[in-house]
Amino acid sequence: MSAAKSAQIAHKVLVVDDDPDIVELLAYNLEKEGYDVATASNGKNAIETARTFIPELVVLDIMMPQMDGIETARLLRDIPDFKNTYILFLTARSEEYSEVAAFEIGADDYLTKPIKPRALMSRINALFRREAQKVDPGEQVEIAGLSINRKNYTVTKEDKSVVLPKKEFELLFFLAQHPNKVFNRDELLQKIWGANIYVLERTVDVHIRKVREKIGETYIKTLKGVGYMFTDE
Repeated sequence: MSAAKSAQIAHKVLVVDDDPDIVELLAYNLEKEGYDVATASNGKNAIETARTFIPELVVLDIMMPQMDGIETARLLRDIPDFKNTYILFLTARSEEYSEVAAFEIGADDYLTKPIKPRALMSRINALFRREAQKVDPGEQVEIAGLSINRKNYTVTKEDKSVVLPKKEFELLFFLAQHPNKVFNRDELLQKIWGANIYVLERTVDVHIRKVREKIGETYIKTLKGVGYMFTDE
């Protein structure tokens, strides 16, 4: 039984692509799996649809006219309702910079066209299954002047709010839970992105840099050739 069918309320997925054949194919397969599906043909329409549909996952093409998928995702992430929404990118391009750009704005997964429906459904089911099976090791960490609350995905530093997208938050929360312990890139990829999702090691570096920009340079140390460590000193 799929992740969607096993739930009492179907997960909501927004499919965005300027190719109507791809939209029809993906919508058909998602609905067959029990997902509640909405569609859009461009970035502007996607944002308008998302505001009323409130998807839990956006399957988003990168190369679209008027507004590309990267910009669409960036605008979605600026809307509080979609700060933690899953985003899975689709693209016909395989260049590394497209993947890096996708993960810089907080993508959860990335697939290159042509899309194989069974592979896509497996990825989507895995995203929702991982969320359902996630064990909460503690909802809040108070450390080194930071308050990190996993229940509502908030971070405060010296009583000032710090806004982090979901993956940046999860990376900070995990490191702060294990102060003064070093994790290499592979370990962080496994812990934060999961074993079933392929992303570049550079993705970790990008997210660390963005977290540092928002909370300060002193909290996360780089041990050259080894990995990263949250320090409470």
